[in-house]
Amino acid sequence: MPPSEKRPRGFAAMDPQKQRAISSRGGRAAHQSGNAHEFTSDEARAAGALSHARRREQGQRPASSGADGTLERQERTQGH
Repeated sequence: MPPSEKRPRGFAAMDPQKQRAISSRGGRAAHQSGNAHEFTSDEARAAGALSHARRREQGQRPASSGADGTLERQERTQGH
């Protein structure tokens, strides 16, 4: 294989379902140990505002979506 063609290794090379299972266990462990960060409404609002401001600076349209991102995904898949 030529050096320019890199194949995924480690976690990236795993089956997506295996990746999901490992990630899920890690998330649960972080919450149980108290290490997982949970955003407050104010923190989430501030992060969203910052993200929208950065997108405006870069000339990108801020994502308009429902809480679960469905509208944005629909627009992307329909090419709007």
